[in-house]
Amino acid sequence: MPLPEPMFLNPVLTALQTTHAHLAITSGEAVRYPSAVAPFAAIATPTTEALRDLRSLLAPAEYVWATALGEADCAAAQLAVETTIDVLQMILPPEIELPPPYPGILPLDCTHAPEMVALTDIAFPGFFRPRTCEMGSYFGIRSAETDELIAMGGERLVFPGYSEMSGLCTHPAHRGKGYAAHLLWHLACRHRQQGIVSWLHVTATNSTAVNLYLRLGFQTVRSIKLHKLTVL
Repeated sequence: MPLPEPMFLNPVLTALQTTHAHLAITSGEAVRYPSAVAPFAAIATPTTEALRDLRSLLAPAEYVWATALGEADCAAAQLAVETTIDVLQMILPPEIELPPPYPGILPLDCTHAPEMVALTDIAFPGFFRPRTCEMGSYFGIRSAETDELIAMGGERLVFPGYSEMSGLCTHPAHRGKGYAAHLLWHLACRHRQQGIVSWLHVTATNSTAVNLYLRLGFQTVRSIKLHKLTVL
């Protein structure tokens, strides 16, 4: 089952032009999320002029992540590519059988944002922000002893018919108990009930995560490059 190329080669643009349009900050051919929501931006065409539009949306010393830059001249737009990572787009095929629900999963909302940011900062610092919770539905698992949030996951890039699973992480002291898989299946069940396709991004070099998703039945659709852009 494919992820349509026109939508997924530049998924940030797709999300900000559709389901997340209410979060979009735009300038010409550039668009971004508010910095408190997510460090992602996009350009509609891979041109230097579009990158200049993007530069106008950034504060000094700020960075964003973007795809589909093509041959656009970043330096001419007063931007630098600090790093580039290969990211896999993976999809959960509809024929994969979902396990029974795990009873310990609780809904999270933006009142839990400090806990969510603290937990995700252990796994992937800087990607989950105080308002990332506005991007979709989030769920967590708490310690029975301390009520501490010990695992979580939810939705990030969302557009019609497709929801990205994201923010899946477990506190190091509680790993190895299958919490991430429980949360992933919980999201997948909700998506199927809503007629939505579940998909995700994972860094290509993160073999532990890639192998987990493959074991759970996910299929790799394509690899895209994600660029960290900083202001010169």
